[in-house]
Amino acid sequence: MEPSSSPELPGLGPTQQEILLDVARSSIAHGLVYHEPLRIESMSYPQPYRDPWATFVTLHLQVALRGCIGTLDPVYPLVESVARNAYAAAMQDPRFSPVTSDEQAILAIHISILSTPQQIRFCDEADLLCQLRVGTDGLILNDGASRSTLLPSVWKTTPRPSQFLAQLKCKAGLAPDYWSTNITVLRYEVESVE
Repeated sequence: MEPSSSPELPGLGPTQQEILLDVARSSIAHGLVYHEPLRIESMSYPQPYRDPWATFVTLHLQVALRGCIGTLDPVYPLVESVARNAYAAAMQDPRFSPVTSDEQAILAIHISILSTPQQIRFCDEADLLCQLRVGTDGLILNDGASRSTLLPSVWKTTPRPSQFLAQLKCKAGLAPDYWSTNITVLRYEVESVE
C-alpha cells in the first residue's frame, strides 16, 4: 500500500506499516494468553509512532468480518492505539465471540489511521449527499444521543451515497429515511495499513 499523500496523515512507508501490523499481531497473541492488550512503551519507538492518532483495527477471517474496534479521538500514541484496538477487535467486539488461537494464525488485519474529522456544511440531505466523496470519506453522524461512524472501506460494499448515509443512520439507531435539522456530519480520511 502506498503511503498517504494527505499531509494530515502520517504517510507510513512499507517497513513502518509492517511494524504496526506486527504490533497488532503481537497484541492479539498476548491477549490470548494474558487477557489484556500488549503493553507498549511508545517512547521506545521513533516518530510517527509516538504521535497520538485515532485508529480502527478490522479483522477478517477469510472474507468474513471477525471484529472491528477503534477510536475517533487521538487519545493514545499511534503504536499504543493499534495495540489496544487490535486486542479489543479480537477479544471485545460484542458482535463476536473472542478470537481463538487457531483463528489468530490466519486473521487478516487491516489498520485504519484517521485524519482529524472536519464538519460538512449542508442545508439538507440532498446537499449532503452531493458533497460525499465515494471511496474517500469516512463519516461520523451525530444527532442528539445518536452517534455512528463508517470507515471509507464500507464504500466497497455500499457504493451509492444514499446507501452509505442510510447505513450510517441505521448504525446510529435511526431509521434509514430519518432526517432532522439537528444532524451533524463530519468527514475524515484514512491511511490504510494491511
